[in-house]
Parts: sequence; structure tokens; C-alpha cells
Amino acid sequence: MNEIVLGDVSVTRVMEYFGSVELSPSTFFPDSSDDAWRRNEDWLAPDFYDPAADVCVSAIQTWLLRSAGRTILVDTGVGNHKERPHAKVWDHLDTNYLGNLRRAGVSPEDVDLVINTHLHNDHVGWNTYLDDGSWVPTFPNATYLMPRPDFEYWNPDNGHVPRRGRGNENVFEDSVAPVRDAGLVELWDDGFTIDAGLRLELAPGHTPGSSIVALESGTDKALFVGDMLHTPLQFLEPEVNSCFCVDPGQSRATRRRILGRAADINTLVFPAHLGGHGGAELRRDGDRFTIAQWAAFARVTDV
Repeated sequence: MNEIVLGDVSVTRVMEYFGSVELSPSTFFPDSSDDAWRRNEDWLAPDFYDPAADVCVSAIQTWLLRSAGRTILVDTGVGNHKERPHAKVWDHLDTNYLGNLRRAGVSPEDVDLVINTHLHNDHVGWNTYLDDGSWVPTFPNATYLMPRPDFEYWNPDNGHVPRRGRGNENVFEDSVAPVRDAGLVELWDDGFTIDAGLRLELAPGHTPGSSIVALESGTDKALFVGDMLHTPLQFLEPEVNSCFCVDPGQSRATRRRILGRAADINTLVFPAHLGGHGGAELRRDGDRFTIAQWAAFARVTDV
């Protein structure tokens, strides 16, 4: 099952990539211990960890929401043909993402809103596509909602130069600026109400403008938390950061706050990159969290 219904909102999982990110746990999550991966290997493998190769496994996916008559995409993955010299897995990727989107019943022209939870390379890539040598908006009728703190942070006009080797080179130029220049970007600051069931909230730390999408419809609740965590091991060990967090202390504080909120009010949590069933409902376990149940999506095994 690739679609679930939460209240009046349908949620469809649209895959771009599933597999190794060519990073070992010790590289991707330098705060984590080898023992933690070994103790949890029986359920982390094969959806989130490949112990034979000692590499992390991730999904690149879009959450397609249909709400209040609108078609909404939460994050747009890596994109095709992007020059990513320091992110080799994503360099000149060539996937059938748009075909997968069409199989979910959506053409690019149908999209009303694109939400970029933050402006890393694997969240904005399909904002644009290559057309006769130029990057043009993939979703020409959409408004692209971007958190202002991230837009200002990554904007080279403000003097920002991505740190070499961190993989975000060229991203603003090929995946953000073209939609801004087309007049399709709407920046938001402290929060943004999409409709009665959906709201954007800042959740900084991973990047200055990292954000979440809060869904509340009827008795159902969900949080689409972007890169607040990259592996379900972080449910159990919320102090663990990824190597890509701009502000490690703020990342930990945000993760604890949001996961605590989710556990306290029976809210599904959907990180951007979880394979398997894509998300989970949590409960508190002292100062940590455990997985009460996985989401109802079928396990992803390929794309």
C-alpha cells in the first residue's frame, strides 16, 4: 500500500531512490556507537542498514498530500542530471521519479504547492529539470514554499559558500534560483498555515530553516519532519546527530521536543529518508523513545 488516509488528507509515498548512501554509520552518525548498531541490527537491517557492507540505507521520497482540493508535494528529492561533485551518489542521477509521480495520478502541471522542508540537495532537486541546457521549474503551476531562514542562509548573494565536501554545491543555483526567478517562490518565517489540516513550523538545527509539516485532520495526526532524523535508531537515541547538522546542539533539542510531542499525542512521524514502512508512532521510554508501531505503508524494497 503506497497510500494512507489521515482524516480528510490522503498521503501517498512517491519514491525516487532506495539503497546505499555509501556512508558507514560511524561517518553518517559520528555520535552513534558501534554497539548501538550491533544491538539493533536485527531490525535495522535490511531497511535502514546493510551490515555486510557496513553502510546506511536510505530512501529518497516525496510525500504527496491531497488536502482541501489541492495537490501538495513535501520535498522533491535529488533530481536528474544535477552536478553534485561532492555527493557522488547524487551526481548526475537519472531516475524515473516523474513516472512514479504519474503512477500516483499526478502530472507536474497538477501540483499546486511544493514544500521544501529545507534546502539541501536531496530535498529540492526536482524543483527544476534540464530543458535545452537551462534549469526550469518542474511544477509550473505550483507555489514553492521555502523557509526564509534557509533561503537566506544558502543564498550566495548573502556571501554563503557551501562547505566543500558537504554536497550542497550548485544547489541554490540549479534548484532554487530558477523557481525564484520564475516568481514561484513564497518565503515564510515563523510558521505558515496551508489549510485547516496542514501547517508549517520551524524546527531548526539540521539547517537554520529546517521545518516540519504538521497534519491534524479529524482524530488523525502526523508530522513530516524532513531531516530531523535520518535513521530510526535516532528514535531510540535522540542525542545522535547526522554529520550534516549545522547546529548539533539545536538539532538535539529540536529532535527531543518534536519526538516528545509526537509520543505524547499519538502522532505518526514521517522522516524524509526512512525506507521500510516510512514512519512510526512512538512512545516514551525514559529519556528516549521506542517504536510503538510502524506506519501502514508497505515496506519499500526497490524503486
